[in-house]
Amino acid sequence: MSQPTIDLPARLLHNLKPWRNAAAWRIAFSGGLDSTVLLHLLVDLAKTQSLPALSAIHIHHGLQAAADAWPEHCQAFCDGLGVPLQVVRVQVRPGPSLERAARDARYGAFIEATRLNEVLLTAQHRDDQAETLLFRLLRGAGVRGLAGMPRQRPLGQGHLLRPLLDVARADLEAYALQYHLRWIEDPSNQDPQFSRNYLRHLVFPVLASRWPQAMSTMARSAEHLSEAQGLLDELAQIDLGQARTVSEFDWLGVPSLELAALATLSAARQRNALSHWLAPLTPLPDSDHWSGWEDLRDATVDARPIWRLAEGELHRAGGRIWWLSGQWLRQCAAVGPWAEPSRPLQLPGNGVVMLSGQIPAGPVQIRYREGGEVMAVPGRGHRDLKRLLNESGVPLFVRGRLPLLFQQGQLLAVANLPGLDGSAAGGCKLHWQPSGEDQGLS
Repeated sequence: MSQPTIDLPARLLHNLKPWRNAAAWRIAFSGGLDSTVLLHLLVDLAKTQSLPALSAIHIHHGLQAAADAWPEHCQAFCDGLGVPLQVVRVQVRPGPSLERAARDARYGAFIEATRLNEVLLTAQHRDDQAETLLFRLLRGAGVRGLAGMPRQRPLGQGHLLRPLLDVARADLEAYALQYHLRWIEDPSNQDPQFSRNYLRHLVFPVLASRWPQAMSTMARSAEHLSEAQGLLDELAQIDLGQARTVSEFDWLGVPSLELAALATLSAARQRNALSHWLAPLTPLPDSDHWSGWEDLRDATVDARPIWRLAEGELHRAGGRIWWLSGQWLRQCAAVGPWAEPSRPLQLPGNGVVMLSGQIPAGPVQIRYREGGEVMAVPGRGHRDLKRLLNESGVPLFVRGRLPLLFQQGQLLAVANLPGLDGSAAGGCKLHWQPSGEDQGLS
């Protein structure tokens, strides 16, 4: 019987050293070979080491009849080790990729289960990393994708950790046989219609017959690319630091960057900085579909360019680019009379307004701009609202959402704009707190 080529307990303990003070370690336990070995290793280490509390979580996808028996197997295995097990059944949404849909459902459950300062341990190994690299290479991924699976990343209120990424699958199998462990063999893992299975069963054996160290060297390449991505992230932070200047409209809560600071960079650094900034907000286009950014960047000053992305839009206004999503892309619903102007008024899909100072006597109403509005400005007479908004530099995307205070058809105040918010007339002052829904970064 073959033995592991490395000291697996020592390797695992070394990889987990920075996480020994976590509140708990939860093992993502499918019942397959990899997670079975990981769980057994941790329980064995806990006999001689002071480790955080161990528990396991099994995700039941319900995609095949054979899977119905897996929770029972996992429960029996965990009971034998004295490890608490949580079984979570998830609904896999239909879509073009069953693999991706199942993964999304699984990680959604992991996020829900991971509490503050807890660590979720998954059992992906070196061979999985090599498969990931080749799979993404064939899809034309960039440096971030080719860096493979990260060893650690935030998850829920805690972190996800992959402590076996530098361990070969053969070593895990040798350990399992040495300790007579039983594990689940998922029938779908043999189906070559799934891309990873095709690579695993039909491509990698051919590569390994010519280059026996292919798995190891490809996983090492992923480590090099991960380091390169780290440097690109640092460069992006430097460049974004120059573009995150103060705007007089920061109170909108809309993420924005100064365009001039980005425009001085090379095209590659622009894409790197923007990709870093947009990644938490929306899926990004591939390298062949960045013309929308170029159109937005190079548009004339009086143009109204928009770059539409999967989860929102980039707008350009006032020398800045602005990320709009959620309610900012939906038309505001009409507002009824303000029955109690002494109290804040909730605007459907548009935050809240309130009055301070001397409240006008008689009924008032909040409306939105329709065009042609005129306002009496102290010392200037009556002025067209459009011109006043131009003078104030109000971004175009805000103008249709900016609350206006009317009384008997007369425009009394424009929310949040100094000199127009009502305070100049010595009466009330109109405050607006926009909705922060779906804005992500602030």
